[in-house]
Amino acid sequence: MSVPLARIPSIELLRGFVAVGRRMSITLAAQDLFLTQSAVSRQIHGLESALGMKLFERGHRAIHFTPEGERLFVVADNAMQQLQETLGALQASQAGPRPVTLTATISFVGLWLLPRLPSFQQQHPEVEVRLSANNDIVALRQEGLDVAIRYCAADAMPAGARRLFGETIFPVAHPSLGIARLDAPEMVARSVLLEFEGDPSPWWKWESWLEMQGWAGVKPKGVIRFNLFDQMIHAAMAGQGIALGRSQFIHPMLSDGRLLRLATPQPGPRSNKLFCLLQREPAPPAETQALIDWIVAEAQLTDVQQDA
Repeated sequence: MSVPLARIPSIELLRGFVAVGRRMSITLAAQDLFLTQSAVSRQIHGLESALGMKLFERGHRAIHFTPEGERLFVVADNAMQQLQETLGALQASQAGPRPVTLTATISFVGLWLLPRLPSFQQQHPEVEVRLSANNDIVALRQEGLDVAIRYCAADAMPAGARRLFGETIFPVAHPSLGIARLDAPEMVARSVLLEFEGDPSPWWKWESWLEMQGWAGVKPKGVIRFNLFDQMIHAAMAGQGIALGRSQFIHPMLSDGRLLRLATPQPGPRSNKLFCLLQREPAPPAETQALIDWIVAEAQLTDVQQDA
């Protein structure tokens, strides 16, 4: 049985409810709505009073849905999302083509995408691209993004994702260090190692690499640690030490001699991770499709070069 249209609570109350439900936080919902926390709290209490039921259980510094609240949220969130998309499409139709928005990791944007982007702009000068370099995973639909590049294990690709390329990792250094190969433990002992701490996988750990060479326990001259991959690569190009580089991102530096690949007696740990592309819409606008097609084509070239 449905209720009369006149008895449906106001959009303002429902909007506050959906904002809190999406964040599970009145504080964060208030930031999203540009309101005070007390204003959002009043909206939730107003909706609960209008419906005559509790929608949230309040605990110590946490809230969660009641069964009734969860049931209402599923429907209200879907309706609000459709309303957001429809209003956005209507406004976009009046304002002309909107920017194509893409989110990716900081290193992907800085080392892979930006150097290639002028080529896309030459081919499609009419398409405006907006980049969001972010190492956090964000929801495409909720954040209004068109394309996302994800980094994940091959067996954990999100549903609907398209593989772009994997990763090949090996030691690299600037020619000024005078090192052509990393083939003896003595070389490690007199070198500074640059270590990427943004990923706990063994293929990014010098300790794992040294163990696979039979050099466990060998201490380097020094270690500099980085939480961002691109910063580590820039340090390597400045001659500050030996880094573990991702071939797919540093191929231009290897080609022009800014970095040298250092062969080791044994291969290091092999990565099982890859980069893949997610798109918000199955049939996106022409501008978005143009960017997707270009990224996929560039990724195919990268895949061919990965062992170069």
